[in-house]
Amino acid sequence: MKYRPMDLAGVQTYPIAERKNKVSIQNDFAGPVGAGMSVAGLLAALPAQLGAEALNGVIDAVVAARSLGKPVILAMGAHVIKCGLQPVLKKLIEADVITAVALNGAGSIHDYELSLIGETSEDVGAVLHCGTFGMAEETGSHINRALKDGVARGMGYGEAVGRFIIDNANPHREWSLMATCVERDIPVTVHVALGTDIIHQHPAADGAVIGEATFRDFRLLTSVVADLGDGGVYLNVGSAVLLPEVFLKALSIAQNLGHHVDHFSTANFDMQQHYRPLQNVVKRPTSGKGRGYTITGHHEIMIPLLAAGILDRLK
Repeated sequence: MKYRPMDLAGVQTYPIAERKNKVSIQNDFAGPVGAGMSVAGLLAALPAQLGAEALNGVIDAVVAARSLGKPVILAMGAHVIKCGLQPVLKKLIEADVITAVALNGAGSIHDYELSLIGETSEDVGAVLHCGTFGMAEETGSHINRALKDGVARGMGYGEAVGRFIIDNANPHREWSLMATCVERDIPVTVHVALGTDIIHQHPAADGAVIGEATFRDFRLLTSVVADLGDGGVYLNVGSAVLLPEVFLKALSIAQNLGHHVDHFSTANFDMQQHYRPLQNVVKRPTSGKGRGYTITGHHEIMIPLLAAGILDRLK
C-alpha cells in the first residue's frame, strides 16, 4: 500500500484556557535572587519544582523529626568523607540534628586516616601494579588492633575505632566523625564486606573479629531503624549498594519483631541515582504512609546546602 501525507484539515483544537498545565508563573517560578541573601531567602527563592522542591522537603522532614524527638540517621559512602565534608557533618552531629551515623568500611578508613595524619585517599593507579596499594602500616595495624580490643570490650566496629582515636590521642581527632559520635554517645556503625577494604590485606586482619564487630553494628543500626516510625528520617548519601542493602534488612528485622515502622521519610543524595538506593531507600520502605526523596548533585554542594537549610530553620 502506498501512503500519502495525512491531511490535518479536520484536526480539532480547543482554547488554551481550558488546558491543565504543570508549571505556572504564580506557583512554580523561582523568586528573585540578590546579593547578601540569607539561607532562608535563598531556599524560599528556589522554584517549587523537582530537585528544589525535594530539597526543601527533606529539610522540613529533618526539622520535624527533631522536634518530635525522632531519629535522623545519616548513612554515607566513603566519597562523602573524601569531599572534605567533616566540618559540615560534625556541626549537624553537635547540633543534635544527626542522631546516628552509619558508614561503610572505606568511610571508616578515611575517617581514621584523617584523624591520624590529616590526609587520606592514596593514588591507587600509581601504586597498584607495584603491590603497595593499601599497605600503609599504621592504617592496617591501628584499625585491626582497635577492632580486636574493642570486640573484647563488647564494642561494635564504629565505637571501637572511634574510642581508639580518642584514647590514642590522634593528632587530628577533632575531625573524626566516629570520635565525635563516641564522645556524644550516639550510635556510629560501620558495615563491611570482607575483602573490600585495605585493612583486610594486612597481617593483623582477623576475619572473626571484623565479622563480629560489624555484625554487632548491624544489630545496633537495626535498633535505631526500629524507632524511625511516625516521623523519623533516613538519609542515604553516596552509597549505591552496601548501605541500602543493610538498611532494607534492618527494616525487615524491625518489622518482623513487631516494630511498626511507617510514616517516616527517606532521601537518597548522590551524583546519579542508582537502582538499589531508589528501591531500597526511596521507594520500598516508604510505600505505606512514608515519603521518599531523591536529590541528585555533587555532595560537596548539596550537603552544605542541606545542612545550612536545616540549621537555619531550627534556630
